[in-house]
Amino acid sequence: MSGGTYLKHMKQIIQDLKSGETILADVPTPQIKFGSVLIQTTHSLVSLGTERMLIEFGKANLVQKARQQPEKVKQVLDKIKSDGLLPTLEAVFNKLDQPLPMGYCNVGRVIAVGTEVTSFKIGDRVVSNGPHAEVVCVPQNLVAPIPDEVSDQDAAFTVIGAIGLQGIRLLNPTFGEAIVVIGLGLIGLITAELLKANGCTVIGFDFDANKVELAKQKGIHAVCLVNGTNPVQFVETFTQGIGADGVIITASNKSDEIISNAAKMSRKKGRIVLVGVIGLNLNRADFYEKELTFQVSCSYGPGRYDNTYEQKGLDYPLPYVRWTEKRNFEAILNAISTRQIDVKPFITEEISLYEFQKIYGKIGLSNSIASILVYPQQTPKDQTLHLQLGITNLERSEGQLGIIGAGNFTASTVLPAFKKAGIPTKWIASAKGLSGTIQAQKFGIEKATTNYQEILQDSSIDAILVTTQHNSHAKFVIESLNAGKHVFVEKPLCLTQDELLNILTAQQTSQKSITVGFNRRFSTHIQKLKGLLGCGENPINVVATMNAGYIPSNVWVHDMQLGGGRIIGEACHYLDLVRFLCDSPITSVCMNAMGKSPQLNADNASILVKFKNGSNAVINYFSNGNKSYSKERIEVFSDQRVAIMDNFRITEGFGFKGFSKLKTKQDKGHGEQFRRFYNMIKQGEQPIIPLEQIVNVTLATLASIESLKTGQWVEVAASVIGN
Repeated sequence: MSGGTYLKHMKQIIQDLKSGETILADVPTPQIKFGSVLIQTTHSLVSLGTERMLIEFGKANLVQKARQQPEKVKQVLDKIKSDGLLPTLEAVFNKLDQPLPMGYCNVGRVIAVGTEVTSFKIGDRVVSNGPHAEVVCVPQNLVAPIPDEVSDQDAAFTVIGAIGLQGIRLLNPTFGEAIVVIGLGLIGLITAELLKANGCTVIGFDFDANKVELAKQKGIHAVCLVNGTNPVQFVETFTQGIGADGVIITASNKSDEIISNAAKMSRKKGRIVLVGVIGLNLNRADFYEKELTFQVSCSYGPGRYDNTYEQKGLDYPLPYVRWTEKRNFEAILNAISTRQIDVKPFITEEISLYEFQKIYGKIGLSNSIASILVYPQQTPKDQTLHLQLGITNLERSEGQLGIIGAGNFTASTVLPAFKKAGIPTKWIASAKGLSGTIQAQKFGIEKATTNYQEILQDSSIDAILVTTQHNSHAKFVIESLNAGKHVFVEKPLCLTQDELLNILTAQQTSQKSITVGFNRRFSTHIQKLKGLLGCGENPINVVATMNAGYIPSNVWVHDMQLGGGRIIGEACHYLDLVRFLCDSPITSVCMNAMGKSPQLNADNASILVKFKNGSNAVINYFSNGNKSYSKERIEVFSDQRVAIMDNFRITEGFGFKGFSKLKTKQDKGHGEQFRRFYNMIKQGEQPIIPLEQIVNVTLATLASIESLKTGQWVEVAASVIGN
């Protein structure tokens, strides 16, 4: 890792989804990450179409927002059925509280290089899909070097040009074909010019006379539709009755008429590619007789939204995937460099970052083609900060906490619980700075940073909360213990037994406590059950079912290196829960998963659990259920008694003297867990979860994966220290 000095804080444009306001926020500068480069921005291009939609969505009221996203409304209704009204409303409003970083067409100079990055060095001029921010941290496969012949202003068109280029690649036009471009906004204009450079006859349609005139100057057969020209008839006449060989739709309009016209103007066996956003109620007859093909283009090209390609930096082999998103960036830069396309005429205005409202204040009314933000390049000496610099010699105060991680769980669960319990938080660290800054402002946290070392080096901090991605938990726990801090880490504690051994070694040296976020045991309902069952004198049977819900396979939690899979990442909750209810160590486990050859990251599985006191448990973790059904259910059988807990809202007892039913709003125990944890830190009480129980549950979780691998029962070690 290498880097120089850069601003400790920076400016970034964000969109408040609740109010619709566009803000130039002051946020901590992002830290360099593995496989990424840190870029100081010189220019960025405002995508007027995409960003206008985000602003209009933000300004819409709740009903209007719901109408624009009917699929989200169904999810909300399902959540109300399973979790109740208040928790659902809290989740919805929390989501709206999360601002969106604006922009994705960034140009600047590399100021730091992360580990495993070999193709960039400090000082390189580069383009990336970074947002409108003075400094951005971008994975190397989303960054491309700028040729010397290309100015920063021209290079700002690279990413948006790659969107059009990917649509062309999917259409696969040949020399001499007649191609229609519907929508002559910025993407449409660049698409049309690229098609012309490819030897195609290009027809363009738009309702904006200025854009049509600009297209004509580029040699495009452009037509303004504002006067009622029928685009289908125009194409029919222009192509002498043949029809268009291909149609690329770059328009943004909710009407279904666009896709219908695209089909009607196409020749038999023509191709249609959608790059923009339109209504998609297809008329079968439009497509059937001509046997048309229709495809939706995905952003910049192959690799987009593939975590392995974008975040891990693993490139697709060129002989098999000729054009990835990064190679599309490079192709656009080459086209600009060799003057195959000329983007200068598209620039309507260049505005200083600090005057951003000149663009955003009129974004829905402007006739601009392309607006470019220009960033100040002066670095005030009194604000510079070395990459690894930390803060020292701060005043000490009792019971202060710092949080590493500012994601959705922190925002929706941790900080609201802290606020309700009156728990003071001094620091919050986030990878890119924006989310941490927003949460600091919302919850009155004194300091936000992107350098977590500042928190560890603050002598007034007594405890660290870790809520980051699962693969980083062990690292942050060990560093926090070594810094002499108590640690609360959201589940899981770690992903491997080696990590567990290293954590326990650090804990023995520091003699500081470790707490894992096994919140379910602190729920009012579980505490009531535990009181009814007693302290493990007699064995019990427990059936615990989690209707976990489907998560797409490309989400990081399924990655065994990043998330550990959903059994390690989430089912550990239930191993702790049954261990707590049975009040006995887990001695062995056996896991079976659905499918003929289940993978280690399977998320439809049952775990059989044996306990030292003779108790038995079955944990069903299923992702193939319906969301309208309760998410979590516990059934306990003991001494001719039965207790059933439904979704942490209702607990019913059968055969218990003096107890039949407990009903509350949904209570998963987060609030009580954090209250007890803070009291433990401030008053020097015993750990709220004994360390030996945390170790036992962690080993049982890892043993479950081993059991799936071997197809046999796996013994859970009584101890790992010294083994």
